[in-house]
Amino acid sequence: MFKEYDVIVVGAGHAGCEAAAAAANMGSSVLLITMNMNSIAQMSCNPAMGGIAKGQIVREIDAMGGYSGIVTDSTMIQFRMLNRSKGPAMWSPRAQSDRMRFSEKWRHMLEQTNNLDFWQDTVTGLITDDGRVTGVTTSMGQNINGKSVILTNGTFLNGIIHIGIKNFGGGRMGDKASHGLTESLLALGFESARLKTGTPVRVDGRSIDFSRMEEQKGDAHPGRFSFTETPVLEKQRSCYLTYTSPQVHDILRLGFAESPMYAGRIEGRGPRYCPSIEDKIDRFSDKSRHQLFVEPEGWDTVEYYVNGFSSSLPDHIQFRALQKVPGFEHAKIFRPGYAIEYDYFPPVQLNYSLETRLIQNLYFAGQINGTTGYEEAAAQGLMAGINAHQKVHDNPPFILSRSEAYIGVLIDDLITKGIDEPYRMFTSRAEYRILLRQDNADLRLTPLSYKLGLASPERYQRVQSKLMSIGNAIHFLANYSVSPDQVNNLLGDLDTAPISQKVKLSGLLLRPQVGLNDLIGILPDVREHFYANLSLSSELIEETEILVKYEGYIGKEKEIAEKISKFEDIPLKADFDYKSLTSLSFEAREKLSKIKPGTIGQASRINGVSPSDISVLVVYLGR
Repeated sequence: MFKEYDVIVVGAGHAGCEAAAAAANMGSSVLLITMNMNSIAQMSCNPAMGGIAKGQIVREIDAMGGYSGIVTDSTMIQFRMLNRSKGPAMWSPRAQSDRMRFSEKWRHMLEQTNNLDFWQDTVTGLITDDGRVTGVTTSMGQNINGKSVILTNGTFLNGIIHIGIKNFGGGRMGDKASHGLTESLLALGFESARLKTGTPVRVDGRSIDFSRMEEQKGDAHPGRFSFTETPVLEKQRSCYLTYTSPQVHDILRLGFAESPMYAGRIEGRGPRYCPSIEDKIDRFSDKSRHQLFVEPEGWDTVEYYVNGFSSSLPDHIQFRALQKVPGFEHAKIFRPGYAIEYDYFPPVQLNYSLETRLIQNLYFAGQINGTTGYEEAAAQGLMAGINAHQKVHDNPPFILSRSEAYIGVLIDDLITKGIDEPYRMFTSRAEYRILLRQDNADLRLTPLSYKLGLASPERYQRVQSKLMSIGNAIHFLANYSVSPDQVNNLLGDLDTAPISQKVKLSGLLLRPQVGLNDLIGILPDVREHFYANLSLSSELIEETEILVKYEGYIGKEKEIAEKISKFEDIPLKADFDYKSLTSLSFEAREKLSKIKPGTIGQASRINGVSPSDISVLVVYLGR
């Protein structure tokens, strides 16, 4: 029934979908195997994409030629740019999505992708030969041959769902768990562990009193994730904000005796930055209330997601507590919240390409690596798909550095530091976040992806045109002078000091109070030049302003990145005998021997390896 595929992708969540699309679009023959064709790219938890740092990742995926941004733009019901009050390095796009349309759009795009086949089945094991993966076995008895395999199993590996004292197997509510694959990997010598995540109650919107909540509307001028011409959001649905109370907390505490988390029935550690409601009231007992975000699940459904009320307490406790929250007094729920415990494989067992160190041509991406979030999973899937294609076609791996992309930060953190709790991306994890803004993801990454053969010529041409327009705009601003009588009224209105002689527009833009649109609005010559000669969109005007205002900071960060890169890329051999270097600390010898970093840069970011240990390595290597 099956030919030998270049790439077999196991799992059709966000990681699997991006992996399959990337490899197929680069020219590999791809088979995507999923347990349920009706839940491709299912939003198992929150019906939203993006957020702090996560929005930057989605834009990077899009800049590379991935599908997540296009799907999000095509199915979103609300858009907000978070952190607008802070500097542009912190701006992060976020969208509420229509859960059902999101999955439908993903499936449609995958079905329109050349070189991509589908098979509904459960993968139960791997076929290997002399340290190399050669295919997979399935529950229906199929042996399917492949030159490479990407595992993106999400929360399905030996998944167990917990609701109070009740527990049962499952990868998410309504879907069975996957058995056999973990055991197959352990037999090959891999290490595994357990993690836990959770999700909140889903509520019937017809039973919610929204008048008792604070309405949260989307942006007046909603943006987009994709750098292509995706649809503009013309109408939006509101989210709502409400709060718990001491009374709610008291009811929730009644369920602690039956909580699987506190009774020790859950082994895995949960996400620190997305704790359950019972974890919040236990860890933050001094707080009298916690925020709950009430989010619609789509255009044509009355189902609402209660963000912040994740729980594995008994369902009757969840229900009683929820009805004491303002607006939920008469709430009816569609299903309770639950915790799910699952197997993952510590990512220190991977190379930077996401290929495993033990078995050649085998790749891990997504929650199997211990991450949490659709965006982190999709980014890993994209990179695994690219690198699986590269490997089977005898091309070098494609690696993004920490100074090139949040995706590079994500993968470097996973492989170098490992994880002992679900990993979530934050802007604070990136030391070069002024360089890694959401607005310039296409300028950073599309040229790289185009060289790989993933980003289309049309995308590449858009970037070249954008660069030319921005360059012309910056040149114009640096050479166009204005006199006091032209701008002092504006400067007074903006509460900034007047000028006493002619100044360049670029100089005025260095003032934090002054925006480029302010100057365009009062200077006809500037307005005509920008719109008639340069045809700059609002996106390009914003990009130009950022580059002018933050030129000094951007230049300094580039300089730092270049200095560090001198040591970053000094290679370390995989068989390097760290234990023989007695000048290294004992902990450094132990950690370096286990992780086997590929470069000095990677070694420097391993927990327990000090700067003096790095100096020893550099001296030993003759540098």
